[in-house]
Amino acid sequence: MRATMERGLKLVAIGGGTGLSTLLSGIKRFVGAADRGGLWLESLVAIVTVSDDGGSSGRLRDELQILPPGDIRNCMVALSEDSTLLARLFRYRFPGDGELGGHSFGNLFLAALTAVTGDFVEAVRLSSEVLAIKGRIYPATLSDVRLVAELEDGSIVRGETNITASRKPIKRLRLEPEKCLPLPEALAAIRAADIITIGPGSLYTSILPNLLVARVPEAIAESRAVKIFVCNLMTQPGETDGYTARQHLEKVREYAPAIDFDYVIVNSRAISAEQAERYAAEGARQIGLDEEEDLRCALGAATEVIAADLLDEGEKVRHSPEKLARVIIACYERASAHRNGSVTYGEHVAKNECA
Repeated sequence: MRATMERGLKLVAIGGGTGLSTLLSGIKRFVGAADRGGLWLESLVAIVTVSDDGGSSGRLRDELQILPPGDIRNCMVALSEDSTLLARLFRYRFPGDGELGGHSFGNLFLAALTAVTGDFVEAVRLSSEVLAIKGRIYPATLSDVRLVAELEDGSIVRGETNITASRKPIKRLRLEPEKCLPLPEALAAIRAADIITIGPGSLYTSILPNLLVARVPEAIAESRAVKIFVCNLMTQPGETDGYTARQHLEKVREYAPAIDFDYVIVNSRAISAEQAERYAAEGARQIGLDEEEDLRCALGAATEVIAADLLDEGEKVRHSPEKLARVIIACYERASAHRNGSVTYGEHVAKNECA
């Protein structure tokens, strides 16, 4: 492996929504932590989907013709020091039914700074400096892209919100316009990365849109980084009803067949009966449990399945930021051990064997 104790790791996290911000909030503690011993991060880059068209982001997108700021704002807050007043301010959402009602202050700040600078990427950079975040954030593309889904019944649905609301199986997903390019800085970060993570997050609206941007899948495939796919904890009503962990991964491979993952991380702990009942009422169910063998047989010997307790405490089913971050770093350690001829990961590593 290229990283050493003297030179930290370079990590690129790709996704969007709650999943990406959860991962970032846990992994940020490794940034610049060379004095603690062990592996540390020299740089942390988030590449964020920009296809959101609902809520505050959608309103600002339509009214001001800017990229939707919501997911990027969430990532900035996740990478900031949560205790700071500014981070709390960026999370603040205005109440009421008036013109300000439902808008996030962070979204409005990004929109205003974009108008002042004339450059969305510069607005993100300056906002990140204000929050003193531990990393860099890039939109997946600067193009004004919309998601378009062809459903199994042959109908066409445009827009992320409408796709999720349709509650029908998705046959094919594309961006409109289809020819959109990534930021050169994002491609450079992918090429230089030691670790690349994809997921967790909504499969069709947070993960796949990034892989539909031209050159991104190829850059990931060509990178020498350790590539990690993080499976979701639950199915998502209206997007992945009935999907298994294997089907999530197979759909990613359908859109980005050149990417070979070194590790696939799945949660091994069952949610509570109360959580299962509550989520079932919404049409969601837990995935990943007892699916390691199925994943291994589908992936082949080149990819290892890592099963670990990744659940956060609390009523909502969420990844624990700290647990997930530790497993990601441990995957890199395991990859290093493989190349050095010794493997020592711990009790949660599953043997990659198929009957």
